[in-house]
Amino acid sequence: MAEHTVSADGLPLSGITVVSIEQAVAAPFATRQLADLGARVIKVERPGGGDFARRYDTTVHGESSYFVWLNRSKESVTLDLKSEQGREILEKLLAEADVFVQNLAPGAAARMGLGAEDLAARFPSLIPCSISGYGTSGPWADRKAYDLLVQCQTGLVSLTGSAQEAARVGVSIADIAAGMYAYSGILTALFTRATRGSVRAVEVSLFEALAEWMSQPAYYTAYSGTQPPRAGTQHATIAPYGTYTAADGKDVLLSVQNEREWAALCEHFLETPGLIGDTRFATGSARVSHRRQLNAILAERIAASDSGEVMKQLDAIGIANAPVNDVKQFLEHPVLTGRGRWRQVRIPGGETVAALLPPVDLAGTTPRNDAVPALGEHTEQILAQLGYDSARIAALRAEGAL
Repeated sequence: MAEHTVSADGLPLSGITVVSIEQAVAAPFATRQLADLGARVIKVERPGGGDFARRYDTTVHGESSYFVWLNRSKESVTLDLKSEQGREILEKLLAEADVFVQNLAPGAAARMGLGAEDLAARFPSLIPCSISGYGTSGPWADRKAYDLLVQCQTGLVSLTGSAQEAARVGVSIADIAAGMYAYSGILTALFTRATRGSVRAVEVSLFEALAEWMSQPAYYTAYSGTQPPRAGTQHATIAPYGTYTAADGKDVLLSVQNEREWAALCEHFLETPGLIGDTRFATGSARVSHRRQLNAILAERIAASDSGEVMKQLDAIGIANAPVNDVKQFLEHPVLTGRGRWRQVRIPGGETVAALLPPVDLAGTTPRNDAVPALGEHTEQILAQLGYDSARIAALRAEGAL
């Protein structure tokens, strides 16, 4: 698979410059979406260490799996923002930028004069985006937040896992939610600036992003008086919807979403049409209430056939089903290969790795999949564009400002 390098020219966000002081997942995820669509993303990192996500692990040819995922197609510049020279360079970058993104520690942006109001006074056309844990105001504004903390605070962990044990969601879901809302908020702000001439600051918190995603169990709990139970791979409020073990020891997930599917399952798969009108199972709510009896019937039937045969029969009668893939099987999924979703991206050190195209296809455009930057890789180039000569750059480096 050849490495694909796509020019930003002609992409929807070509000509948009984003400056980001970002760490970890949420902000880098938002800005990578912008970079995919052609924006120039200048990532400001600490000299010496950079984004601490660079050191989360070393599994991708010595690079962090998190960092490789989140930072392709960006430019890295190192600046000591505690130094006068570093702040001066940042100001010059912001003067030429369209968007500024930051997920600094609580209160840090305001202390540095990088809050929305301060920025509006100095750079009236700049769209600032703040990503925080619990918002920049309110009783928890000064509280740190990481993904699993927010999963706990929103009640998500209490819904996830088996009846015996709660569990975290296996990906950084609060960070990803916040990153996606920051991305869509920035796009909305860019559209508003372009069509109305007004600049709107964007603010997203991890807690409120995930709170939105918790709305269905919140409604269910508020109006039923009890929260949906932890049910492992079963759906908490729909039945049958879960995994069952076939004769070859492999798990098969099936889902029945309506009465037509329920009738087809009873008649053609369970071969017990009398179950269709059985009062225990006649409605969705009844099937949930009698889940244990229903699961016993399905488990016995599925255990009598190999998983491949079970899925073939379910496919024939229009019942949604799937094997329970592991990550290796996901990487080899025929949909990803058949639809050409993989591209090669260069990482620091010169190796290339497979990366997925963004999930949104825009007709007539090919997203960027440019290299993941080494720490400070573009510092000299960016400073030269700002008018610094080589001697001045060398002096700044000697002073520790870069």
